[in-house]
Amino acid sequence: MARGPLPNQLPPRDGPRVNEDIRVPQVRLIDQDGEMIGVMSSREALLRAYDVGMDLLEISPNAVPPVCKITDYGKYKYEQQKKANEARKKQKIVEIKEIKVRPNIDDHDYDVKMRAAKGFLEEGDKVKVTLRFRGREMAHQDLGAKVLERVRTELAELAKVEQMPRLENRQMIMVLAPK
Repeated sequence: MARGPLPNQLPPRDGPRVNEDIRVPQVRLIDQDGEMIGVMSSREALLRAYDVGMDLLEISPNAVPPVCKITDYGKYKYEQQKKANEARKKQKIVEIKEIKVRPNIDDHDYDVKMRAAKGFLEEGDKVKVTLRFRGREMAHQDLGAKVLERVRTELAELAKVEQMPRLENRQMIMVLAPK
């Protein structure tokens, strides 16, 4: 047995209702020039839209009566798509970059890692600092805490601590977010 929408039932649409989809007795009409015409039957409003070769578009469905405008639906959809694309362009996706260090890290290695972290923060990304303990280093967790504290103080002007250092298994993790 084939399943799908019933013959007299259309699948739900995204976006505003147009033309025959507007099934309310009365609407408040705005013409193609943006002039308020007033309240009239939806049938009469639809006929006016067809007379000028355009569509009747429901702009405010929750108003009483709903507000409809005479406009070109294709042009309306195009404008909406352009707005959505512009909004998508302006979005910044925040990534989490990870920097791995060890409790007994050498000064030069530390400086290289800090340069990388500063670069990530300046680009607007979050930085996850992972300090890994191996073998007997677990006995000296205070050394790891000192390294993470050093990272925090060095990057204080660029970043704020989003997640304080915490121990998970054999590693300490701290997350920094750009200010």
